[in-house]
Amino acid sequence: MPSFDTVSELNAHEVANAVDQAGRELAQRFDFKDTGARFELQDFTVTLHAQVDFQLKQMLEILKLRLAKRGIDLVCLEVKEPQSTLSAAHQEVVLRHGIDAETGKRIMRLLKDSKLKVQAGLQGEKVRVTGKQRDELQAAIALLRGAKLPVPLQFTNFRD
Repeated sequence: MPSFDTVSELNAHEVANAVDQAGRELAQRFDFKDTGARFELQDFTVTLHAQVDFQLKQMLEILKLRLAKRGIDLVCLEVKEPQSTLSAAHQEVVLRHGIDAETGKRIMRLLKDSKLKVQAGLQGEKVRVTGKQRDELQAAIALLRGAKLPVPLQFTNFRD
């Protein structure tokens, strides 16, 4: 029986490259010279360090541009509120990956309501979609691509 998996994965290497490029651009910009502004990446959380909130906004735009150029969907960004002290400000940007239970149920409900002849099941951080015909599965992929979901989706493990 044909099937495919719906996943939400980020390439950690591309994320690291994007953060590195953003850091290099920051070092080249005149308005950030000798300010101590920097990016820190730990797991899938990027911390922006600067002197004032205005610089954090500029840094966030640089980071978004670099992530987009590296092929990372900006839908996965969860930008936290900036925290400021008298001498510094910092802000966290979390890169969400994986399909949580709520989003998985939403995907399954979307497929069920579409009246396509496919079945969907949540398996950990992925949703497996099975159907009798390849055309139905391709219609399901098209439906999910058009849906507004809080995470970017990839379709893997397509089996005939």
